[in-house]
Amino acid sequence: MTDFSVLDLVPVREGGTPSDAFASATDLARAAEAAECKRFWVAEHHAMEGIAGGATSVVLTHVGNATSTIRIGSGGIMLPNHTPFQIAEQFGTLDALFPGRVDLGLGRAPGAGPELQRALRKDLHRAAEMFPQDVVELMALMAGETTIHPTPGLGAKPEFWMLGSSLFGAQLAARLGLPYAFASHFAPDHLDAALEIYRRDFQPSEACAKPHVMAAMNLFVADTAEEAEFVASSQLQAFVALRTGSPGKLPPPVEGYRDSLPAQVQAMLAHIGQAAAIGTPAMAKEAVQAFVARTAADEIIFGGSTFDPAARIRSLELTLDALSA
Repeated sequence: MTDFSVLDLVPVREGGTPSDAFASATDLARAAEAAECKRFWVAEHHAMEGIAGGATSVVLTHVGNATSTIRIGSGGIMLPNHTPFQIAEQFGTLDALFPGRVDLGLGRAPGAGPELQRALRKDLHRAAEMFPQDVVELMALMAGETTIHPTPGLGAKPEFWMLGSSLFGAQLAARLGLPYAFASHFAPDHLDAALEIYRRDFQPSEACAKPHVMAAMNLFVADTAEEAEFVASSQLQAFVALRTGSPGKLPPPVEGYRDSLPAQVQAMLAHIGQAAAIGTPAMAKEAVQAFVARTAADEIIFGGSTFDPAARIRSLELTLDALSA
């Protein structure tokens, strides 16, 4: 049986504020919990006015207090931006606040230019090279295998995950015996090869006895295909803006947006769309089932920011109802 989860970027809308974004995140998390989704993850991004999840562990505390059963976690923490000790303390605190509910997904990409490197006081490219050692150190800190003990953090048992959008994360997840989440919702190129390597080379661990895969999809579902495409146009605009170096707040939807674009940009969006479900509930069910068949994923995590937060909740509910029918 495939589990379903939610990935939230905590988008800040044009005309909206981070406070609005945090309120919408808790509404979405409650809806995901009511729909019996397994996890609610928040992704770390920095210096982007349209994304409010930079202080990821703080946001997860907010979400955890608004829910009671759904697992909460990072999808992911970009470990090169931090020290292992800091993350051990932060997620040790989360584990103490919400025992048995916390996931710690880790990524290698610093996602930073020179300005952010200076702001974080780190050589992020060198830190990225240290990522495998830092993951091992982080796990050792929580297991009490180091001379210094994080408090909270010592003895904490978040569920560790390795994230990736290339072959590197698959190889490391296999070597460490961790569950693996692939960011196919924005970088599908290496999806099939990464999952093959992960499953082939997986080494069982105490945390994970056999390979366990999560794959990400964008999800925009409404009563009609036209309405779903309209709702999706906010994120399509945001993605095009990011790729062209002009990211901003999440824009309102635009009728016929995709058709207004040059052919090469339409092709880019179509390529990303291989890990997306946009349309009616029946169309979404078919797309999700086909993606599960392609990936043999144990879990699917749904992303997809909408300008109207209620549209995202409805999209999720329509899809899960269709999948359970």
